[in-house]
Amino acid sequence: MSLHIALTGSIGMGKSTVAAMFERASIPVFDADAEVRRLQGKGGALVGAIEARFPGSTHDDAVDRDALSALVLDNPDELAALEAIVHPAVFEARARFIAANAGKPALLFDIPLLYETGGESAFDKVIVVSAPADIQRARVLSRPGMTEAKLDAILARQIPDADKRARADFVIDTSGEKSATEAQVAEIIACLGLAAGR
Repeated sequence: MSLHIALTGSIGMGKSTVAAMFERASIPVFDADAEVRRLQGKGGALVGAIEARFPGSTHDDAVDRDALSALVLDNPDELAALEAIVHPAVFEARARFIAANAGKPALLFDIPLLYETGGESAFDKVIVVSAPADIQRARVLSRPGMTEAKLDAILARQIPDADKRARADFVIDTSGEKSATEAQVAEIIACLGLAAGR
């Protein structure tokens, strides 16, 4: 039975960078956000269902993420309706990933809203990726199309970083050099008895 490890953290904390480090250590990674992008991308399996529920949210057989975000971000009912479409499909993809990697000693699941969706009980260990608020804010605001208002709306939906850190089995601080982050990843791999490259 593989060890199932969840990787989470608020927006802009460096989850993708950390996930790539685990992947380089031969630990397969399931990226929930990447799966959503695939499902909502050109010809994706959820494009039709999302357009049917949110007319005008797709263009050229793909979800227009900005248009969809504008429809759901400040509306809990609409967001719940979107999640009811997306979450089951992501769960099915996750089940396929687990089956395809059944012989591996550990699997990592990059799940941004792990605590917000109450999903932590499905995992053996939880790693939270963290950085100081000023670094987080600077990282996120440097992204194309991001605004202060949009970031504040996203953060309002996320459990505070301090609460996530308190609930985690491991915390990775990404505020320093990349080599320092890599050292923390190696330490966790060693702590879990997962020799890198297995």
